[in-house]
Amino acid sequence: MSKIDYSLKGYERPKLTTPNGESKLLMHSCCAPCAGEIMEALVASNIDTTIFFYNPNIHPKEEYELRKEENIRFAQKLGMPFIDADYDQDNWFDRTQGQENEPERGERCTTCFDMRFEVTAQYAKAHDFDLISSTLGISRWKDMDQINGCGVRATQPHTDITYWDINWRKLGGSSRMLELSKREEFYQQEYCGCVYSLRDTNRRRVSRDREKIERGVKFYQQAMDKLSVQTKA
Repeated sequence: MSKIDYSLKGYERPKLTTPNGESKLLMHSCCAPCAGEIMEALVASNIDTTIFFYNPNIHPKEEYELRKEENIRFAQKLGMPFIDADYDQDNWFDRTQGQENEPERGERCTTCFDMRFEVTAQYAKAHDFDLISSTLGISRWKDMDQINGCGVRATQPHTDITYWDINWRKLGGSSRMLELSKREEFYQQEYCGCVYSLRDTNRRRVSRDREKIERGVKFYQQAMDKLSVQTKA
């Protein structure tokens, strides 16, 4: 079977400019599917960008490594510098203690975003970046106001660093994100990342008579090809 063309030939991406003419962007990335469209947009706009992968929330370690390697693969394809930050998972569990049963978009997510943005801002300060942002906001499952609040809060101690609160979902960003993920055949993670989101997602699946998540096996193009075969059968 021939593959569907997800290249979006003729797509005209708007040219981005940094908020105040900042020269160096440190982009916190959560995963390749969320980051892909943003990374391409930044390259096309000639914005000096380094990808910063700091996500100690992702559980288990094997899942973390798989998501990280997918992001590295695409960064290398685009020629973008990539920083592999610390997987200090014990620190993450300490920070979120007592929030184990918080819902998605609740206080545990705020704690998680705060932690990741704080480290991003600290790295930016130490390495002469004047702008930070994150790929987290492109997902429709996330609360933009919650994410941006954490980003702004993280930069407040650093007067020479700005948090870029651009809405990556606009101008077709969210739909383009999905098309690019299919084109690149990114790993398709089926839960947010932390052990509690994995737990809650599996609980919902079981309640709906669905199989629990099988990690590490589902990739976007493969999933779409399988769906196409099932539809034609």
